[in-house]
Amino acid sequence: QVRLEESGGGLVQAGGSLRLSCTPPGRTFSNSAMGWFRQAPGKEREFVARIARSGSITYYRDSVKGRFTISRDNAKNTVYLQMNSLKSEDTAVYYCAGDYNGSGNRQFVYQYGYWGQGTQVTVSS
Repeated sequence: QVRLEESGGGLVQAGGSLRLSCTPPGRTFSNSAMGWFRQAPGKEREFVARIARSGSITYYRDSVKGRFTISRDNAKNTVYLQMNSLKSEDTAVYYCAGDYNGSGNRQFVYQYGYWGQGTQVTVSS
């Protein structure tokens, strides 16, 4: 089973930036759409962003539009989430996920077949 590794989380002040990275060690994910989800304490895991296989189409949850950017470099086998203007409500564990069905705007957890273990993002106000 494909597993993903996230990195780049940490503690940042409100208004700051972080860039998360995700890669499947030893595997390729160029045949998958990729997504980022997050889960805050006591809350359900929620969709953050999605990028098509080619990288040409992206989707975002409304609360992060204009602040977050998802991108991918298939040559480097890495997907990124650039997070700017961070807010305290962005505090969560962020998960990278892969979807072998590369089409459409799929935002539900069950639609993604493989996951990373998550990286903590904490935004202090």
